[in-house]
Formats: sequence, C-alpha cells, structure tokens
Amino acid sequence: MHKISGILLAGFMVFAPVAPTAFGAGHETSSIGAREALEQLIASDHRSEEHKARDGYRHPYETLTFFGIEPGMTVVEIWPGGQGSWYREIIEPFITAGGGAYIPVTEDHDFLMSEEGLPYGEADMVLVFRAHGFMISDKPAQRYVDALFAMLRPGGIFGIVDHAGDEAIPQDPEGENGYVNESHFKLLAEAAGFILLADADINRNPADTKDHPRGVWSLPPTLSRTAPGTPEQQKYLEIGESDRFTLKFYKPEAD
Repeated sequence: MHKISGILLAGFMVFAPVAPTAFGAGHETSSIGAREALEQLIASDHRSEEHKARDGYRHPYETLTFFGIEPGMTVVEIWPGGQGSWYREIIEPFITAGGGAYIPVTEDHDFLMSEEGLPYGEADMVLVFRAHGFMISDKPAQRYVDALFAMLRPGGIFGIVDHAGDEAIPQDPEGENGYVNESHFKLLAEAAGFILLADADINRNPADTKDHPRGVWSLPPTLSRTAPGTPEQQKYLEIGESDRFTLKFYKPEAD
C-alpha cells in the first residue's frame, strides 16, 4: 500500500469506530465527515496518476458511498489483485484509520472452506470488483456465492461491480468474453440467501456493445492485441471501459 500523508491520516483518525449494529440494510455512507475523508483520500497524492485516470470509469466515491462503506467496518474484498489493487489502496486506509479491519481474500485462498483468518459470520461488508472468474468459469459458482453469504454477519452488505453481459444472450458458463449477465448473478445471489437492496447506473457505459473480438479485454485498460495509434485501438479508447452493473445486497437477519 502506498504511504498516506500524515495530514490525511490525521483526518481519518477523528472517526470513532462505528458499531456493527449501526449498519442498517438500506444504509449508505451518510456521515459528512466520512464522505469528506473518502473524497480527500481518492484525490490524495498517495494514489498514482495512472490510477486516478481511471476514476472517470470506476467512480470510486460514488460506488463506495452507494455501498455504504463506513470507518470502523470489517470489510472483505475478494481477489483485490490486478491493476495494482486499485480499490484496495482506497478502502484499506479508509477502513483501518477509522478503527476497522480490511481483509483481502487473494486468489490463493480457498474461501469455500472456513479458513483461518477469514471472518465467517462477522464481516460487515463483502466487496467484489470485476473478480468474475468464480462466477462464470467451470467452477462451482453457487458454492462461491454461498461462501460470500457465510462471511457476512446478519444485516451485512454485499456489493458487486462487474462487466455486464448482453441480456439478450444466455450466460456463457465458460465466460470466454469476460462478461457476466446481471440476471445470471442475481439468481446466484438470491439462491445463496441474499436480498437485493438496490442497483445503480454509476458504472454503466452505453457505448459498450459487448461484441468485441477479444471480449471485454479488447477495451481499455487491457486493449488486448491492438497496436498504439491504430484506428482499432482508437475505436476502443473512444468506447472506454466496459459497461458494468452495480448491485447491493444484504444478508437478512435470522428468523
């Protein structure tokens, strides 16, 4: 994680840890201080200019406040690798400076099992950002989503952003083009026991036709197999990053 300026960190430390019982099912980040601190962190020098350049497609402030992130939470992020742990460098300092805990679940974890160090039944929030491999490849997708459900405490929030597939085409179980049908994931989540709270158009991109020769990887930031300065690459740059669904679920209280 990059070093955070002392001034910014001091700003975080004014927050008292938020008790888990304070997070309601419909909660969004409401504290003015928390919102301001998050906004300052996103704009701060501890983030590279390369990462900041993607804010216009990833909308970190709008996405995280929609999910309801608060200092003091225990937050699990699934597979935060790739692109330099882009969301981790925002979430981890925000959470830990407020007295909470950030728990990354890397790809070497088998989180289908109750592994030591993973907070089954205790997490306030579980987040997935384009870590779609376990949902659309030849793995037990339902068991993975069930495991996410098991990590959360009752009333906890599950937020996901992923490449939105073409709903006119059935979900490819192999996921060769990298897209996930929103309806497909909702079925998995509901079968696990999640209740959908809200969806958002924060990360939508209507210019994405989802019909590219190398799937979602044709688009930036990957720009797979396109040479710089060519008309093909320029076409994908003009489209921008993929169209993405943004969904917020919660784990209901036990009867």
